[in-house]
Amino acid sequence: MPLEGLLGGVMIGLGAAVMLLAAGRIAGVSGMAARAMMLARGGAPISIAWLFVVGIILGALTFQAITGSIEARFPSSPLVLILGGLLVGFGTRLGSGCTSGHGVCGMSRLSRRSLIATATFIASGMVTVALANQLGWGW
Repeated sequence: MPLEGLLGGVMIGLGAAVMLLAAGRIAGVSGMAARAMMLARGGAPISIAWLFVVGIILGALTFQAITGSIEARFPSSPLVLILGGLLVGFGTRLGSGCTSGHGVCGMSRLSRRSLIATATFIASGMVTVALANQLGWGW
């Protein structure tokens, strides 16, 4: 598991660097996904956004094919899963980006907004895990 995490981190960093150097764009996944689905105006061209999103999916499938199954655990309740997804989506739009955009690209550029957003993500995650464990929802 630590090796897979390290490789995933390297691939995310490499993808962000290639996107910035080759296209001059910040590689935020939520922004690219929103652009690919035409939910956001401006930003990368739709073709680049689609290539980025498809590349993420193909990268995960390739990694799984090489290493075997990927261990992932999710809440057993679909309602909790849906609520979590909606909250993440709302937070991403509210914070003008997701963990990849702020955490990888913004932090590396020492963006003040990204530093605050990343600190908020980490604190929110810690509080959420603590609450989930207290409520017996730990996974």
